[in-house]
Amino acid sequence: MPISQTSLDKLPIRHLTSDDLLACADLSEDRGWDREEYKWGLLLAAGTGYGIDDPDGKGLLTACVVTSYGPGLAAIGMVLVAERYARQGVGRRLMQHVLAEYDGTPLTLYATPNGQPLYAQLGFTEIGRSELLKGRFNFAEPAAEAPAGTSVRPATAEDLQAILSLDHEVFGADRTHLITRLPAFADVLRVAERDGELTGFGALWPNMDTHVIGPLIARDPATAQHLVTALAEATDRPLRTDVEAGHTALLTWLEANGVGSVFTTSLMVRSAPDLPGDANRRFAPLTVAAG
Repeated sequence: MPISQTSLDKLPIRHLTSDDLLACADLSEDRGWDREEYKWGLLLAAGTGYGIDDPDGKGLLTACVVTSYGPGLAAIGMVLVAERYARQGVGRRLMQHVLAEYDGTPLTLYATPNGQPLYAQLGFTEIGRSELLKGRFNFAEPAAEAPAGTSVRPATAEDLQAILSLDHEVFGADRTHLITRLPAFADVLRVAERDGELTGFGALWPNMDTHVIGPLIARDPATAQHLVTALAEATDRPLRTDVEAGHTALLTWLEANGVGSVFTTSLMVRSAPDLPGDANRRFAPLTVAAG
């Protein structure tokens, strides 16, 4: 017998743990998304998961993850509702719970077309668009000429402090709890430097049958292209990345190399006019967890 709306509204919202990873992946699959167990593992370890258990014992009926960067910013992602509970107010209730938990904290998220109307009703405003790109990198078009003296090399343990400092400067918030996981999480980590100064870095990590590029931070589009080339040389899998729509030079170059746009999401914020940091040097996030 279907659960009543009154009973549905009374189901407790709880924190998720790493023990819920498979249930989260099942929920992704239920909605037609990739399972993405590897990404779920990172998000649940570095962030706070919220969910409601299905009273029928079929895993989770809804879930999301919030990654906090201190009092100045938190990111919401992977907002999912099981198909059998869709359009019953479950997603709204979960989001309202999260908004109450983070009352006063600026929030950001990437919204799919399906989720955007709800987020707009909850006070989020669109500040940009992001392109999801996929494809097999074919090396058809070389990277643009980078500033003189720029080189790209494998990252070492000695680079971590400089990576953290650059990331904090460009992202505008402290992501130490995420970035320090990169050496173990990523299959490949490359840095760009010029005259002994770190000017960018990029990571390549496995997700299903692709390798994801992110984060990708660079002083200029040409340096970003050189980092992507170095990362692409390290894999024979198709690439996947998310690039904000304003980075037209990188988007056009990726398209020329066989990595094209397949989906667009809206970058939205709440309780803030914009994101902190330097968007001109922020080419791809660590991971886009859209909802």
